[in-house]
Amino acid sequence: MASKGTAYIDRTPSSGGNRKTWTWSCWLKRTGISSAQRLFSAGSSIGTNNDNLLSILFESDNTLKIFSEVSASTIIDLRTTRVFTDTFGWYHIVVAFDTTQATAADRVKIYINGTQETALSATTYPSLNLDTFVNHTVKHRIGYTGSSFDGIMSHMHFADGTAYAASTFGSTDSTTGEWKLTLSPSFTLGTNGFTIFKDDNTITDQSTNSNDWTQANGSITATQDCPSNVFCTMNDSEFDYANVDSDIGAGGTFVYPRANTNYNYAMSTLAMPKGNGKFYFEAKIVRYDTVEAAVGIVDAEFSSEMFYENRAIITASNQTYIGRVIVNSNGHSIIAGTANSSYGLGSLADGDIVCMACDMENGAFYFRKNDGSWANSGDPTSGASKTGAIDISATSLWTSSSHWRVWCGDNTTNHDRWAFNFGNGNFPSQSGGFGSQSYSTTAVSSAGTNASGIGIFEFDVPTGYTALCTKGLNE
Repeated sequence: MASKGTAYIDRTPSSGGNRKTWTWSCWLKRTGISSAQRLFSAGSSIGTNNDNLLSILFESDNTLKIFSEVSASTIIDLRTTRVFTDTFGWYHIVVAFDTTQATAADRVKIYINGTQETALSATTYPSLNLDTFVNHTVKHRIGYTGSSFDGIMSHMHFADGTAYAASTFGSTDSTTGEWKLTLSPSFTLGTNGFTIFKDDNTITDQSTNSNDWTQANGSITATQDCPSNVFCTMNDSEFDYANVDSDIGAGGTFVYPRANTNYNYAMSTLAMPKGNGKFYFEAKIVRYDTVEAAVGIVDAEFSSEMFYENRAIITASNQTYIGRVIVNSNGHSIIAGTANSSYGLGSLADGDIVCMACDMENGAFYFRKNDGSWANSGDPTSGASKTGAIDISATSLWTSSSHWRVWCGDNTTNHDRWAFNFGNGNFPSQSGGFGSQSYSTTAVSSAGTNASGIGIFEFDVPTGYTALCTKGLNE
């Protein structure tokens, strides 16, 4: 997982391969959008000067682009009309080059989730028998500082000398009809072929070629989030009024204000269904000032209203029609119309971790600070008896709802920040000033027990609870 704007890896082939024919395949999940993000590039130049470079990238308009210049002259410019703004699901991208093909449109093929992209807004194909910069003895990069990929990558394969269709690396699930990962695809590697990110975050070539990559800048963190089990994050395409106040970084797990005068809030990608499942997550507060900040869950049906009324969510008496179950930095619990200053969580200090257990079957919710006791002598395993729970099961806010999402926010400037662990096994951190911050992650110090086997958390997960992810939702 690449930290936004900082992380990239590189490799310079010791010998040239087939510069006319090659295939790049990668599964990826976007957690930041609407900025230029290089995925894969090769050449002697980089940055604003694109001379002598070939790049596969997302443009700031969220289209996918393949672009190459030589001496300021464009030799390849292919751009999809389709945009890619999903920050929850995974995309499988395959780019296959074969400049020996007589028909220009056959020289480059782009596949997204198994389907070839034929609707293009730019169609400057490479000339016949063009030698690209790929497989040349120049620096190859995955991501790059200033235009790094913001998200997660998995199962990246590269074939030197063969142009493959997407079906080499994935297939259609016969039951769901969805495009799915092929764990160990069979393909000819060629001289510079490689496989990385197949298992965890390794940039050591996992093929038989030993074409290892080097960490050039930033850091890459192992994550439980993968194409076969998508974990919750905070939503980078839907996070505040006009999407101008907050920044969602570190793979969608850190909520940070864009300026000192901005308000800071966000909601999650995944929602928990009322009446089904029990879920657990952890949120670390990064205290910046003594402002009132809060974290918890909100009624997903009021998503649009939430962006206009976020600051009021923390004030119990305001916007009582919006369902929420939250705790604030003073340790008070809040539901619509009611604040409990005697809830017993205790005020939050910098670095405290708020643990929340959501019993969606019984409409009962529990909070804990760090590894202490559950507030109000709560027992998340008590089921229908709801011992010490914040019980909203008999309220109209609960009975009229269908899904609930994770939320965080504050109600003034000089903001506190929230770092989330939805089961990926690490907490993000931030450095740098407003608008130029960078992110890194730190693994949990000692993973707690988790009977579900899904996700890695700092503290013990209550029995019967699991991570908020696609496998957790389907348990």
